[in-house]
Formats: sequence, C-alpha cells, structure tokens
Amino acid sequence: MNRYREFHRRSVEDPTSFWREQAQRIHWETPFTQVLDDSRLPFARWFVGGRTNLCYNALDRHLSERAEQAALIYVSTETGIERTYTYAQLHAEVNRMAAVMLSLGAKRGERVLIYMPMMAEALFAMLACARIGAIHSMVFGGFAAHSLAARIDDAQPVLIVAADAGSRAGKVIDYLPLLEEALALALHKPPQVLLVERHLTPPHALGAQLQHRVARYAAMREQQAGADVPCAWLESNEVSYVLYTSGTTGKPKGVQRDVGGYAVALASSIDYIFDGKPGDTMFTASDVGWVVGHSYIVYAPLLAGMTTVMYEGTPIRPDGGVWWRLVEQYKINLMFTAPTAIRVLKKQDPALLHQYDLSSLRTLFLAGEPLDEPTARWIQDALQKPVVDNYWQTETGWPMLAIQKNVEALPQKLGSPGVPVYGFNLSVRNELTGEPCAAGEKGVITLAAPLPPGAMQTVWRDDSRFISTYWSGFPAKLLYSSFDWGIQDENGYVTILGRTDDVINVAGHRLGTREIEESLSGHPAVAEVAVVGIHDALKGQVAIAFVVPREAQAAEQAEARRGLESELMKTVDSTLGTIARPARVFFVGVLPKTRSGKLLRRALQALAEGRDPGDLTTLEDPLALQQARAALTGA
Repeated sequence: MNRYREFHRRSVEDPTSFWREQAQRIHWETPFTQVLDDSRLPFARWFVGGRTNLCYNALDRHLSERAEQAALIYVSTETGIERTYTYAQLHAEVNRMAAVMLSLGAKRGERVLIYMPMMAEALFAMLACARIGAIHSMVFGGFAAHSLAARIDDAQPVLIVAADAGSRAGKVIDYLPLLEEALALALHKPPQVLLVERHLTPPHALGAQLQHRVARYAAMREQQAGADVPCAWLESNEVSYVLYTSGTTGKPKGVQRDVGGYAVALASSIDYIFDGKPGDTMFTASDVGWVVGHSYIVYAPLLAGMTTVMYEGTPIRPDGGVWWRLVEQYKINLMFTAPTAIRVLKKQDPALLHQYDLSSLRTLFLAGEPLDEPTARWIQDALQKPVVDNYWQTETGWPMLAIQKNVEALPQKLGSPGVPVYGFNLSVRNELTGEPCAAGEKGVITLAAPLPPGAMQTVWRDDSRFISTYWSGFPAKLLYSSFDWGIQDENGYVTILGRTDDVINVAGHRLGTREIEESLSGHPAVAEVAVVGIHDALKGQVAIAFVVPREAQAAEQAEARRGLESELMKTVDSTLGTIARPARVFFVGVLPKTRSGKLLRRALQALAEGRDPGDLTTLEDPLALQQARAALTGA
C-alpha cells in the first residue's frame, strides 16, 4: 500500500501542490491565483480567482476532437425511446435550452428549479444552467407537492423547468397537479414555468397557478435553431447548484456546491477511482435528481470525454436482462448502481446474465448504501468482473472511501467500501471524546477541515446551519461528522455500520425519520408517532411507524387498523411522496420514553429487528415496550 499511502498523505498534508496538479485536468479561462483559501475554516475556497465553466469543460472543449462521438445515449424502457446524441448534437441542444432559459429571465446567479424525470431534456437543462451561470436545483421527479413547495421557497427560483409527466414501471405519474399544488402552497411564486411535454397523459386544462406562467418548450426550442449562447466564465467559488437532502428536522438542507472545485474533483475521480478513459461508455443507473446522477451521469463522464448512458426504467422491465442487453448493445465499459438494484436482479432468472455479450464491461461500481458480502459475492461470481464498492454522501459530492485503482490497485475487502480517498482527511473517532479510535473500534466517521474540492461549500443561505449540523459534534475539534458509524481495520479499510442520527437509507435514498413523523402527525387520528429505520434485505433499510391513535378504539379491530394504516400511508404519499411511505404502521397505546420525556427510538428499532433493546433503567413505563413487542408480533 506504499504508493496509495504516499499519494493520500501528500493530498492531505500538502493540498496546495497536490490540487494545483489536479487542476490542470480542466480548462481555466482565467488562471487561479490561489489554490486554497483556508483563512475561515470550515469554509474553504478552492482555486481562488480562476474562471471556468462546467458546460464548456463538459462539451465545448471536446468538439475539436470528438464532435461525432456519442456523448449521451438516452434509453427509456417506459416510453420505448432510445436516442444517441453526439457531442455536436448535445452541444446544439444545450445551446437551444440555454437560449430559451435566457429569454424567460434566467441569468447568472439566479436559481432554476428542475422538476423532471429521467429524460434527455433534464440533462440539457442542467448543462444549460451551467452554461449561462444560473444555479440549478434539481428536484426528483414526482416529489410530493409539500416537499416541492419547501424547495421552491428555499431556492426562490426565477424559473421552473418541469415535465408534464413521468413513468415508473409502466405507471404514469401526472406532474402537473403536483406542481399546481406546490405553487399554491409556496410563498415564493416563480414568474415562469417552462413545460416540457411528453404527452403521456390525456390533455387537460392548466390550473390557476400554471396557466399564466407556462411557456411550452417544444415551440420555443424551434425558435432557437442554431442558437449559440456564450459561456459565462464563473469564478471558481461561485455556486453551480443547490441539491436538497434530508436532515433530522423537517426542513431539507440545500447542499451548495461550487464550480471549479467540483470540476477538478470529478475530473480526477473519473480517472483515479473509476478508471474512465476518453471514448469509454459509462452507464450510471441512478437518477439525475440524486447526487450520483449529478456527478456520474451528467458531469464527470462528459468532463472526461466519455459517453454517458441515461436510463429511464427499472432493472427488471421488460425483463431482468434489460441492463445486460444495454451493455452488449452499446458496448458499455463501466457500470455504477446501488446494491438494492443488484438484490432485485438476484431474484431474476440467472440465465439472463449469460444471455448477452458482456465482454466490453470492465468494472461494476456500487454505492448509495452498505454493500453486504453475499450480494457482492453473488454479482461478482455471476459477472466474472470486478465489483468495486465506494462510499460518499450528497455533501461530499464524490467518493470519500474507495479502492482507487489508478493510484494503486489494492485488493477489495468484501463488506468494506475501501480506504480513504485522496483529499479526504478521514478518521474514525470516539463519539464522546473525539479522539481517534483504535483499529477495530466502533466510532463516528469524520473528516478534518478543509473539505477537499467538490465537497459542499455550505448550506444554501444558512452558514450557521452548516456549522451547527456538521461541525459541532466534537467540542474543541473542527471535525465534519458524517453521522455514520464505522470501523477501520489496521490496513485502513473502513466498514460502514449505519447512521448515528435519525436519517435512514432506503435503497440509496436518504430520508429523515422526523420528516415522516411530522407527516403522520398531521393526520387527525394520530396523537403521537415514532418512526424508525430497520434493516431490510432488499432495500438496506425501510421506515416503520409506531402510532398512538387519538381514540384507542380506532385501532382495536383488525379491519379498523388496516383502514387507518392505509389512510396514514396515503398521508405520507401526499406530503412527502411514495418513496417516504413506511413499510408498516403499528398501533400502540403509549410510546416508550425516559422519565425526562426522551423517546427511545433505538429501543423500538432493536425490538423490530429482533435485538436486545439494551439498558432500559430510565424507561418511564415498562408496558410501553411490551405493547410495541405485541404490535410487532401481532399478539
């Protein structure tokens, strides 16, 4: 491990010279004058004074060499569309979208909220924002109206770019009623909505919130044929995007990211971690609404002169071989998905894995949730290809634990995402003292300041929340808390053990249990509620809820319980979206609390997972856990 250790040591001990070298991977219109400004930690500024543009680096600079190479392969098994865009064609589409946005009032520094499913126009919109210097805020298509409204109010966009509908597993989701309700709920009223129509639903009249705001993209695109929009040259530390992530409170956090640092970090990571080369084809089976989609569907592959595959659909429709068919058809070299998808595929006919020519595929990368050893072994044996885990967060923007093949090809340790990535000064710390843990000792995964290029700058418009959330967990120590438990072995490999806070990880999507509790509490039949995350063999974790009804008899009969459970699930669907729906709702007369009134969520979690709930000497009412146990067992 000597080469890796020296590389990592230099990156954290001499970041100025290390990152000056990495910065040569991208185009700077104006050279930077200072690599790192760490005068106000934990707020770090990278490549100060340098001016660049993400869209130029992703598209324009490749046109002289690879104008006719495929840049984007778009595949939708929901609509039957498969389309390839060369770098020249993608450049033209992004210019047209940028011209339309400018005509609707979007400009440098303004926010553009994008509410779209996996469709090529979502990628056009992101790159168009980058081109003109607007700040994009992508919201996962189909998010519930209340969640969308909260993001509109926080980002305060001048323009919303929205699709009229999405589709998942053959089920069409009409976005317009959700957008209409969100605009009615939001205090901030964006003046314009650019509507990209897919015609998946019957035509219907626009509501009062939309009818005077909507501009239709198809017609405006036609007017912008041949558009040539100049790139806005942004200072490295200007904001590229704001991406919202769940927290332990009901208010989502806007993760704010820069321009230059993000470009440099992604350009280095696609080489050192993913072994991506110009001309390679990369299929990242995620969603552009999540950070993986931002980094490794949209920006990193294009920065590297690669072909990126954007896929709308599930891994098992029309059958469990659809992804492998794409590998053969498009000669995909690198795949990146989540362990949940592999667990789904594990249930399919194994013959589907051997039906297609996978010789082009070099490596399968997995991230988004802990990868269990049986799943890793199964897919590795089935593919006969390397399976490489990695670990990161929306906040970090790119992996902070991984095997960095092009630094040193270390062996993979199944069950571990790997060793600390260059630039990340990572350590496992005692949760009480903040001191480093010994090898094999459980602690909190932390990062020392400064965070490397590409990591979050702050919480959008809330510096104090950035500090109080991430940097205040260890008194007298400036350490970023990942809120994940981990163990590091004597060789530096880290194993992830789960969250230290009330955020759970459902199939790679972070959900705040408090958000779900607040949603359920809004139902008139609910007096009190506790939501916990429990282990799930397929999704990694799922949420379950323990509810105290206002009227005890409301949940005494099995039929009444089923009816109320169904109502409560619909409540969560309407406020947070189906992704946040609890797997089950259990009814109890009282929730377990300490004498000081603290809710013992971890005791409920332990019971639900069949574990010992531990020391309960401070429990106010011993009957509370008995009731929870009875509800879980159906007694």
